[in-house]
This record gives sequence, C-alpha cells and structure tokens, in this order.
Amino acid sequence: MLADGLVQSLTAAFDAIPLIDPHSHIDPLSPVSRSLDDILGYHYYTELAHSAGMPQTLLAKDADPKARCREIIRHMDRYDNTAQYRWFVEICRNFLGFTGDRVTAADADSLFDESVKRFAAKDWEAQVFAKTKLEKIFLTNEFDDNLEGFDTSKYVPCLRTDTLVFKFQEPGVRERLAKATGIDAGDLPTLKKAIRALFEKFVSKGAKACAISLPPDFAPTEKGSSIFWMLAENCREFKLPFDLMIGVNRRVYENGVFQGQDLFDRRCSLIQYKELFNAFPDVTFPISVLTSGQNQELVAYSWIFPNVVPNGHWWYSNIPAYISADLRERLQGVPKTKLVGYYSDAYKLEFVLPKYGMYRRILARTIADEFVRPGLLNETEAVALGTRLLRDNVREIFKV
Repeated sequence: MLADGLVQSLTAAFDAIPLIDPHSHIDPLSPVSRSLDDILGYHYYTELAHSAGMPQTLLAKDADPKARCREIIRHMDRYDNTAQYRWFVEICRNFLGFTGDRVTAADADSLFDESVKRFAAKDWEAQVFAKTKLEKIFLTNEFDDNLEGFDTSKYVPCLRTDTLVFKFQEPGVRERLAKATGIDAGDLPTLKKAIRALFEKFVSKGAKACAISLPPDFAPTEKGSSIFWMLAENCREFKLPFDLMIGVNRRVYENGVFQGQDLFDRRCSLIQYKELFNAFPDVTFPISVLTSGQNQELVAYSWIFPNVVPNGHWWYSNIPAYISADLRERLQGVPKTKLVGYYSDAYKLEFVLPKYGMYRRILARTIADEFVRPGLLNETEAVALGTRLLRDNVREIFKV
C-alpha cells in the first residue's frame, strides 16, 4: 500500500498533542506495570486467549506469572488478527526494546525478563508519562477511597458510584459510607447529607467528574431512583459532569475469566434517560454506549440536547472498524465542541500509548477523507479539529 502523505502528516501532528485522558482504571499508587504479567493480565488478553482455547488453569491468581505469560503468548497466533494484539506489539516495541514485527511464543521468556528489568527503574512512571505525552489521567475512585498519597494534578480523581446506586442495601456498604463521611445514612435526610459530604470531599481533592456504569434496563426517574437522582442533584450543585456508561449486562458468561463475563444486549435506549436529561439541563452528561449500533441514537441526542456529549469509544466498540464508523457519524452530526474523542480505559499506564495511537491514526484518516480531501478544511484547520477532539474539549467540558 502506498504511503498517504496527508494522513501521515495529520497523524504526526496528533501524536505531538499532550494528552488528558478522561477515563481510566489506573491505581495512582501503582500506576505502571511491574512485569509483563501486568500487561497480559489486562482482561482483553485473558479473554481472547481463553476464547481461543487457553484453559483457565494458569489464569488463577496463584499461578506462576512467567508461565502464565508464556501460555497467553503461545496462543497469540490464534488472535494475532485482532486490534488488541497490535496494542501488545506496540507496547513491546515502545517499552521493551522489541524490534520484530510479530511476537511469537519464542519471545515470551525474553520479553518477560526484559519487562522485569525495565519496569523496575525508579523513574519508569516518569518515562511512560513522557513517552506517551501524557499530562493528566482521570481515575475511577470508589466512594470511600482516601484520595491521599498521589499527585491529583496528574491523577485526577473521579467519583465512581455504581456501588452506591446498585449495592447500597448489601451488607457493609452503608457502614462504608458512614466511615467515609461521618454520617450514618439511616433515612432519606441523612442519606442526602452523606451523598453531599462525598461530593464535598471529592471536589476538595480535585475531582472533575462523577461516573457510573448502568445496566440495559435502568431508567432513572426522580421518584424511583433516589440515590441516582441525588448524584445528579449534587453534580448540578458542584458543577461536575456526570459520566454515564450505558448498557453493560453483567455476568453473561458466568464461567468467563476475571472481568471477561460482561456483555451487552439491544434492549437499551437513551429514551430511558429522557427525564434525567430534561430535569438537569445544567449538568453535562458525557455518554458512552457499548454498541456501535447505538451510536446513531447517541449522535441524535447530542444533536438535540445541549447537555448530552458523546464520550469516547467504550469496551466492545473500541476496535478500528467501530471507531471509524462511530467517529464519522459524530463528526457529521454533532457540534465539534461537544466531542470527547477518546479515553484509554487503561488499568496500567503502558496501555495509554498504543490505544491512543490507534485512535489518532483513525482520527487522521477520517478527517483527511471527510474534510481535507473534499476541500472543506485545509490541513491547519484539520489539525485544529483533531486537537479539539483529543484535548481541547476534555479541558473545557471537565474544566481541567
């Protein structure tokens, strides 16, 4: 295939943009990998290897890490067609000095040994930040995380609320809330005080968003979703965006690997959220949907509602075929100031580089084909549009 100079030029420009990653699962006290096992322990690899025939024996927590990596890599020739395989090769090339084009079973032990050596460097975290051009990354914090011991100017707290909304009646959750806030939420008034106290705590520590993942059948209403509604009320008061990650159906594959049990179905519609969107016009709702098929609905809601914002390409939509189609629809139908282009969803910092690299290449190709070649934008304007999706909108919407 002949090189495309325009796409290469746009990609290079986008690669130079410092990143603010608005959603991850990074542990700020252990943000980088300790060995290759932390890389290949990412659920994409355990899911793909298991789906392709790898037994779960070596996926157990007490299994030998080196043997586990060897086995996952041994199965890679069965899924080396996937986007996730390409992320792994990119990690090996950028962080482990790997010079080949393909990782095979013969490379497993040497890559593991090299990872242990390199990841042990005292400045490894700083090296990854610098190589990735990462400026800030948002966290996913349980409501009772202490938010101490890390730099909140780099690791931005985000209040994750799934437990409060869906598990409040389970043993221990009310006690955890009481310990976190000093308020025993035994009735509705004290529950409201406790939720407000959580927001005060998180905002005082630099939190820039509240977030929740939601099942397909959830339909928030003022009368029927008391804790969820309180969260939205506090987002309004404290001027925080409320990230909604809509449509996940938990434990579909009950015997799946860790984190490899959840899927989606097509019962979900954004019409279930109309009361919420109408009731809180001053709250910004960055929305992630699990299916590319629901992207048209997200585009339409973002087209109409000022407070609805398309947010990244989540989970099963996070492969090039779906990103390309979803991105094209969003660019053609939604104001450019409302598009949060991407987030890594990473569990370790090493994944930010290959995942954003994938997105930036798709973004460059899409803007080149949709805007520059037809003469709608010149190259300078195209770079500005890409910068807006990669960085500017994150800064403006989340106020960072």
